[in-house]
Amino acid sequence: MKKYLILLAVVVLISAIAGYSFYNRAPEVSYKTARIERGTIISAVAATGNLSAVTTVQVGTQVSGTIQKLYVDFNSRVKKGQPIAEIDPSLFNASVEQSHGNYLSAEANLQKARVALVEAVRTYGRNKKMLADGVISQADFDAAETALLSSRAALKSAEGAIAQTRGSLMQSKTNLRYSVIRSPVDGVVISRAIDVGQTVAASFQTPTLFTIAQDLTKMQIEVSVDEADISRIRLNQETGFTVASYPELSFRGKVVQIRNAPIITQNVVTYIVVVNVDNSDLKLKPGMTANVSIEVAKKDGVLKLPPAALRFRPKAKGDEVTAKMPVEHNGAATPGGRQGAGRKGGTGQQVYILRDNKPVAVPVKTGIANNSSIELVEGALKEGDEVVIEQIGGDSKKKAGGTPMGRPF
Repeated sequence: MKKYLILLAVVVLISAIAGYSFYNRAPEVSYKTARIERGTIISAVAATGNLSAVTTVQVGTQVSGTIQKLYVDFNSRVKKGQPIAEIDPSLFNASVEQSHGNYLSAEANLQKARVALVEAVRTYGRNKKMLADGVISQADFDAAETALLSSRAALKSAEGAIAQTRGSLMQSKTNLRYSVIRSPVDGVVISRAIDVGQTVAASFQTPTLFTIAQDLTKMQIEVSVDEADISRIRLNQETGFTVASYPELSFRGKVVQIRNAPIITQNVVTYIVVVNVDNSDLKLKPGMTANVSIEVAKKDGVLKLPPAALRFRPKAKGDEVTAKMPVEHNGAATPGGRQGAGRKGGTGQQVYILRDNKPVAVPVKTGIANNSSIELVEGALKEGDEVVIEQIGGDSKKKAGGTPMGRPF
């Protein structure tokens, strides 16, 4: 019996030692790395906006009435001066006839006034001679003179009536001409807001009946750029953009205007940037939502770091080798390993390389960046070097809370 107890004790002791050794063994650690490559980095500002024609004309009417005819529809191509709609001209024709009659009556009154003036001049001349001969009295002469002055005034009044009725006639003819709505430009009808039989009223504000895009082969995008990025935008910067209708295609454009007027929405300040787009193939349509990427910086032939390399830190404090490699300035190492400016002028950036399977911190200075790459400006690294981007295993928290005999119940 004692023999069995001794054997059991030995087995338990060996198991305890094995469990303790297994639980407290050094965790296996491996690292995932990425290669530093040389290439082109394009830094961009992302924004969204809507496509529109560069020149869009809203066509209205200057007279009121009922739409009698429509000559164009959506997507119709029109020429400058081409009739596109007509308002019922009946009332305008009647107004022209009435104004013409008033004008003829005023002309007749003018002729009568001229005849009366001639007669008054003759009477005045005769009475003046007879007054000198003593044939008539001074009262008769004064009456003739008054009649002359009155005839002259009547002539002026008749001439004024002629001008007034002539203006009324011109206005009636103009209104009749405006009853035919014509296109002011060459272009394409992109909107029609009326139908035959509809009444339009041009009282205080001219209603918009048609919207005509002058040239759909040249379009623009008005994008809203955040105030944090507007300082990086410059005229003539190249842009790329996509639209939902053609997800597989990337279109090109160019910045042509940066507006200074701020747009404040819920305390968020943005500025409008206008991008011109070539639409020679007419694939793009007004109103499409464009996801725009404005190229604010581009460098060719630079060393590219993966963004994950700058975010990486060893999980266990003991995994990191304390010796740091110096930053290089134009090929020469800075004494003492002093680190240069960071990505945007800051300090303290570093990446890790493997030395004897241990991560070694290397101070670096970075430049422009995009979602996939960051420019390496300074640092003791070269093309082809491997930088650590991820640690697998080695989490020091794994050993907390246990005993040599295993987890407590």
